[in-house]
Amino acid sequence: MLDGKVAVISGGTSGIGARTAALFVEQGASVVVGGRREVEGKELVASLGPRARFVQVDVAVESDVERLIGRTVEDFGRLDILVNNAGIGGQRQGGWSTIDIERFWTVLAVHVGGVVAGIKHAAPVMTRQESGSIINTASIGGLVAGWTGVDYSAAKAAVIQLTRCAAVELGQHGIRVNSVSPGPIPTGIFGKAAGMDAATADRTASQLAPAFEEVLRSHQSISRAGTPEDVAQALLWLASDASSFVSGQDIAVDGGIAAGRPISVSVEERKRLGAAFASLT
Repeated sequence: MLDGKVAVISGGTSGIGARTAALFVEQGASVVVGGRREVEGKELVASLGPRARFVQVDVAVESDVERLIGRTVEDFGRLDILVNNAGIGGQRQGGWSTIDIERFWTVLAVHVGGVVAGIKHAAPVMTRQESGSIINTASIGGLVAGWTGVDYSAAKAAVIQLTRCAAVELGQHGIRVNSVSPGPIPTGIFGKAAGMDAATADRTASQLAPAFEEVLRSHQSISRAGTPEDVAQALLWLASDASSFVSGQDIAVDGGIAAGRPISVSVEERKRLGAAFASLT
């Protein structure tokens, strides 16, 4: 699906980003992975073969993002796909009085600032080509309140709106801009946010699936936990020419959370309410 295309994936050293990098290579793309962790990044691209590169980058630093895009064009001569996927965990929900404002701005700098910087430096390259697909990783937290901390939710809501803003401006240059909003996907970001070291968090993330499924049972109509593969497949479609008439959209990859609660949950609640009314009569 991506034969001959060149992609940049920020936040590509683990989880959704790493699986997306591997899938893009499998589908014929040359891929430049951007990330902060050099050891993990180099190990990943070594496993992906000669069409993969790693550039150490902190997306909260604009000059790093500029260097990432520049290195890609220098090595491969073009840029067809940008996946703005870098992220960090937000603060745990604990009430407004406990919010750390400095940490709030750090979360926004990565999730929002990183997306803005990516689009800023990719757009001129794609404009010259008159083609390109930019995909931003948002979150169910940007669509529905209460799923993540306020900083993470606010950042992801901003990403969804940034996507629309970029789409209506860049479409005239042949550039499509979309976002995906994953639901709770067991990846290392949860362990890292809880204070676990990065390597352990990434290695053990899949073991959280049963716990996720237990929690999600009353919220998600598809009963299993989502996987990085689920999100990577959506990213692949948006990166490919198969979605050539799709722009300015957010695709929820969430097992149905955004659509509403499973009907079985509502039925059980109605039964309990019916019993309560019956007891009054």
